[in-house]
Amino acid sequence: MSGTSVRARRRRAARVSGRWFTFAVRRIAALVVLLIALSFVVFSLLYLAPGGPEQALLGTRPATPALSAALREKYHLDESFLRQYWLWLRDAVLLDFGDSTRTGRSVSASLADRVGVSLFVGGYAFTLAMVTGVPLGVVAALRKRTVLDRGVVGLAVVGVSAPAFVTGVFLLYVFSVALGWFPGFGAGEGLADGLWHLTLPAAALALSVMALVLKLTRTAMIHALDQDYVAFARARGVPERRVIVRYALRNALVSVITAAGLVLTVVLTGSVLVEVTFALPGLGSLLVDAVENKDLPMLQGLMMVIATVIVLVNLAIDLLYTLVDPRVRIGSAA
Repeated sequence: MSGTSVRARRRRAARVSGRWFTFAVRRIAALVVLLIALSFVVFSLLYLAPGGPEQALLGTRPATPALSAALREKYHLDESFLRQYWLWLRDAVLLDFGDSTRTGRSVSASLADRVGVSLFVGGYAFTLAMVTGVPLGVVAALRKRTVLDRGVVGLAVVGVSAPAFVTGVFLLYVFSVALGWFPGFGAGEGLADGLWHLTLPAAALALSVMALVLKLTRTAMIHALDQDYVAFARARGVPERRVIVRYALRNALVSVITAAGLVLTVVLTGSVLVEVTFALPGLGSLLVDAVENKDLPMLQGLMMVIATVIVLVNLAIDLLYTLVDPRVRIGSAA
């Protein structure tokens, strides 16, 4: 390879890196603005709550002059609305959302204790949904309009039609009560014990979203297999496995990644009822407790954590587009 070719390749790589950096910075800046807007809405809940901010911060505790004065001082209730928001946002950036009105414990500490279980269940469910939905979608596309195709799609429709908590109760009865294969409650300790305890909750979550992955994969694969480049590759004698994986599946992955972003968001934020069904000490059960006890600082912290997770998932999906499909140009996407 000549020196001119090497220098040309380095210049192209530098331009691509520069566009990637610009793209990432713009996406991050836009998402930061979105998070700030969401934080303003979340903070406004304090003033939208019945009885005003002081009553919202009291929660279920009895109102006393000393407690009211302490709350007004701690949460700067005598300041202007925008000043209060700025002070709250400054602390929230440092993961300080105040103290729970129910327990008096730091909201951040409570979230830190619970977030691990929710992330484990969400990640487990996401893995199950993808490793089953994508292969089944490919198989259904390769056998389209056959009994196998109809059977796979039919099972997926049944799975998505049942709410996660209903599926959870069914799995709990069959595999925990009747067969005794899995524990009925608790999160377990350690990786192996955690996988054993959280298989049923993760499966209940995965079944409710796997159909989306399966159907999008099937549709995208059928479209890709009908393209001219696939026919041309087969005419050249390219092995069928390579045609399916390298040509068809790679081009279908853009739709699959779109589904993956939605699935990850759903399983990370939609585990409330599943955690309650299986008595898991995660963010879902914490959210239910906060709503029942009118614990507004806890609700604010939970909503900001959930919003941040959704924003980061969308950022990761945007960046993955440019890696999977070279036709998506970073410069134009930004």
